[in-house]
Amino acid sequence: MNEAERLAEVERNLCGLVSGTARLIEDHVRERAAKLGLTAPQASALRELAGPMTLRELSDRMGCEPSNATFIADKLEGLGLIERHPHPRDRRAKRLVLTPEGQALRERLLDLLSAHSPLAALSPQEQETLRDLLLRAHGS
Repeated sequence: MNEAERLAEVERNLCGLVSGTARLIEDHVRERAAKLGLTAPQASALRELAGPMTLRELSDRMGCEPSNATFIADKLEGLGLIERHPHPRDRRAKRLVLTPEGQALRERLLDLLSAHSPLAALSPQEQETLRDLLLRAHGS
C-alpha cells in the first residue's frame, strides 16, 4: 500500500470513528433527556442555552434550521423552561432566556450528560485536544 492509499484508508477510518462517536453521543443525550421528560432536541437546546440568545444563534449552535429551533423553543416555552424577551438592540428579534425552572433543569441535564459520557474515557487534556482538532477540521 502506497502513502496515498494509506492516508485515504486512515481518513475513511476516521470518518467512521467520528460518525460512530456522534451516534454514541446522540444515544447518550437521548437517554439522559428521557430521564428528564425531554426529547433529545429539547435537551440539546437547553445544553446550548448558556445565556440569552436569539433563535438564529440557537439554531447555529444546535446545527439545525431556524424553523426547527423555533419549534423546539415553542415546546420549551410551553413547558415553562424558557421565555422570549425583547432584544435590547434589535426590535425585530427576541432573545430566549431560561426561566428559573429552565436553569435548574439545565443544570440537572448537564450533570446527567457529564456522567458516563462517551468521551469520559479521554482525559480532560485529551478532550481539549480533540475539541481543538475538531474545531480546526470545521475551519473555526
